[in-house]
Amino acid sequence: MQSLFAPDFLKGDFYMNEAVKAIIERSSCNKYKPEHLKKEEIQLIVKAGLNAPSGMNRQCQRLVVVQNDAMVKKLSAMNAAVMGMDGDPFYGAPDVIIVLADKSSGTYLYDGSLAMGNMLNAAYAMGLGARWIHRAKEMFASQEGKALLKEWGLEGDLEGIGCCIAGYPDMPMETKEKVPDRVVYVD
Repeated sequence: MQSLFAPDFLKGDFYMNEAVKAIIERSSCNKYKPEHLKKEEIQLIVKAGLNAPSGMNRQCQRLVVVQNDAMVKKLSAMNAAVMGMDGDPFYGAPDVIIVLADKSSGTYLYDGSLAMGNMLNAAYAMGLGARWIHRAKEMFASQEGKALLKEWGLEGDLEGIGCCIAGYPDMPMETKEKVPDRVVYVD
């Protein structure tokens, strides 16, 4: 059986198109240029997130786009505090898209995760860098996080799903080796 990650498989035309190629080749970025993404680039990433599937089409995901330097720094510090560290868990990314989801939807965690995945894939397909940063749940369960949600006009029983950091990559974007033998085919 031919591996999905064998180089000759990727070169074939067996259902391969640019979207599938980007999904297969996607890699997380951990070094960014300081410039903010253009508004159109952010809007396209967000649109990909909002068009993610959701349970019963409830569309419970809520996205917060942050391109304000002081707020990005504050969010990074909040995320670092959850881990008990002082560094920058956002890898110097200039932009952050926070994914939240309304817990009243029984599929909120999955719906928010799908939105995050769509945004990561879209950013990579556009030649941009992005990475999923965990601990949004803890960030927005804190009093400081709840105050930010209120300040931003977000109401409801929202839970943080993740922070999608994004920017122009300042490193080569190379596909990482995949762990083999994770698929079982039952014919």
